[in-house]
Amino acid sequence: MLIGATRFVRYSLDSRQARFAQEDRRLALDFKIEMMGPHVDAAIDLRSDTVTKPTAAMRRAMAEAEVGDDWFGDDPTVNRLQDRAAELTGKDAALYLPTGTLCNQIAMHLFTRPGHVVVCEETAHNCGMEASSSAMLTGLVFRRIRAEARGLLTARQVGDALRPDPHDLTVVDLVTIENTHQIGSGSALPVEDVQAIADVCAAHAVPLYMDGARIFNACVVTGATVADYAAKVDAMMFCLSKGLGAPIGSILVGDAEFIREARRLKVMFGAAWRQAGITAAAGLIALEQGPGRLHEDHANARKLAEGVAEILPGAIDPAVVQTNILLVDVTGTGREATEWAALLATEGVLTTIVAGRVRMLTHLDIAQQDIDTALGAWRRVADRIGAEGR
Repeated sequence: MLIGATRFVRYSLDSRQARFAQEDRRLALDFKIEMMGPHVDAAIDLRSDTVTKPTAAMRRAMAEAEVGDDWFGDDPTVNRLQDRAAELTGKDAALYLPTGTLCNQIAMHLFTRPGHVVVCEETAHNCGMEASSSAMLTGLVFRRIRAEARGLLTARQVGDALRPDPHDLTVVDLVTIENTHQIGSGSALPVEDVQAIADVCAAHAVPLYMDGARIFNACVVTGATVADYAAKVDAMMFCLSKGLGAPIGSILVGDAEFIREARRLKVMFGAAWRQAGITAAAGLIALEQGPGRLHEDHANARKLAEGVAEILPGAIDPAVVQTNILLVDVTGTGREATEWAALLATEGVLTTIVAGRVRMLTHLDIAQQDIDTALGAWRRVADRIGAEGR
């Protein structure tokens, strides 16, 4: 009874804290929207590349999709999407899942054992935003490594992390890499560096998994194909709902046995789809049309970075912006990033805060003229903050 009561109290406290945090986020968003007034629908939304609306082609495909029941494996559109993803990556099989986080969680669950270690870069998504999920679902321990530059691990660092524990207590089951790396401003890891890490992992008989949520963005930078990257790792995932523009979904790829087990875990973790072909149809459009236009997002991101660097010298180095992610350090202005985000929202530009910096992502729904408008908002906020500081 005492244990049960303790758990209930802890659950009650955790739930209350979660509600308070959720309420704080809701109030902050309500504040931004209230300050924007009637202009909220016309906002330039740079919060993420997940905020895009389905294209006309996607909407038509969704409306006309041939569907079945994916729990039984007989949704033909889902099956076509999975077959196309496997073909594109050169892997045996693929699995269509609701989110990239679920892809990562299923993969880590399959590759590891409770109490064992996953090696990752210290700011990676799977050991940051997903850490609680990993603890609850699999009982993982993370060995976080600080990258030498922009979140990109080296083979030497991975080799050091894989040195055997002399006491034989700590066991590493998996190495993960993130490509592109979000906290590294969307930095891209070249194929040859992935190969070097893979060689180190193979020497220690440890599998290598890639969180490739934005792997197509990396391909634009490096000139490699998705299959080039997939060939170097034991399994990987990529998102359809980020730069590729689909409204929902991610893909997990690997060998046939891995995906067979992943399919079982999809059901166990409560993610079985029914007529998922409706959204898979949009995913097929995203796979065919999305990669070819990502260079536009990258060009818009560089233009935005150069403009912000001119407005706030030292806040961002445009040279590090390789893909579609910008992180602006506004600490030199004497104001918090949250205040900048709120003021930008009053000017019709939506952003988020990541690692203490203002984050902006370019995407399918952002045109060149939107970049000019966003830079105008940055100038007005900078002028306002400068005037208030005088």
